[in-house]
Amino acid sequence: MTSPHEPSPTRGGDCLVTGATGLLGNTIVRQLVGAGRPARALVRGAAPDGGPPLADLGVRVVPGRLEDERSLQDAADGTTSVIHAAALVHVGWHRAEEMRRVNVDGTRRVAAAARRAGARLVHVSSVDAIGLAADGTPADEDTPPGGMPPCPYVCTKRDAEAAVLEEVERGLDAVIVNPVYMIGPWDWKPSSGRMLLEVAAGRGLFAPPGANDFVDARDVAAGVVAALDRGRCGRRYILGGHGLGYLDAWRIFARVTGRRPPLGIAPRGAVRAAGWCGDLAGRFLRREPDVNSAATAMALLPHNFTCARAVRELGYGYRPLEETARDAWAWFQAHGYAGRAARRG
Repeated sequence: MTSPHEPSPTRGGDCLVTGATGLLGNTIVRQLVGAGRPARALVRGAAPDGGPPLADLGVRVVPGRLEDERSLQDAADGTTSVIHAAALVHVGWHRAEEMRRVNVDGTRRVAAAARRAGARLVHVSSVDAIGLAADGTPADEDTPPGGMPPCPYVCTKRDAEAAVLEEVERGLDAVIVNPVYMIGPWDWKPSSGRMLLEVAAGRGLFAPPGANDFVDARDVAAGVVAALDRGRCGRRYILGGHGLGYLDAWRIFARVTGRRPPLGIAPRGAVRAAGWCGDLAGRFLRREPDVNSAATAMALLPHNFTCARAVRELGYGYRPLEETARDAWAWFQAHGYAGRAARRG
């Protein structure tokens, strides 16, 4: 096994990517294909060809499910590397069992399949698996857990990392990366790009009082590939970005989308009240609203991290946020999302 203190040598051969139709996974596949590196995309049976996200990429689509150990092993066999970008993302209090099945049990199966195949694994985690610094300074990879709402997403992302490290003890060569808040092109669902779309729809009148780190998914994808080639086994790398208050980020989004900028910052009490109202609504709905007390608690935090380790060891870097927002907005416009946002607004 590669020493935790030494980078693994660059590997050729096929790379299996899970979550290949999501924002980051799809961007990773496109970067691998663009660099002439053979890739396989794991796709659930409901979309056997991968649909529009994988159309015309020339990538090998392999069927598989995180719940199915045999299909994961078949997909991993013959590869030299696996990038595990699949996850269930929802910041709230519901869906705990589902998140554990996907984020923890699924990760454990992927890691075991990679180990048995002799492949290197890059596990895409989240900065939400890392604690926040008590003094409000940007946290790093060694900051102990704490400071975030203990919602299922936060807890399962931490437990998924533990599952990967258990396989490292069994001989798996694995690296963990922790991205911050991503936007960018190829956000097919859309996922985190919904924040940009909400501002474009005129809903960004008052920004939450917290802060976050914003980054281009293309830069994170490049960081993931760099971790695949140069990351140290058993080591975490924060793939960070621009530390901004939501007000400043939303001003950029408004400028890019041609909307009026936010009027100011929402009172903390009003943000908390919105979360409680979301919790109440969730009791009567089949789906927990995106605005709930866990999400609003997160929006009040100084959710900032340093990516100095990734810059130093992986050569990681990121572009200006306005460039990212413009490219993401242009992609949303070209694919019909902008019109839907305007109609909602």
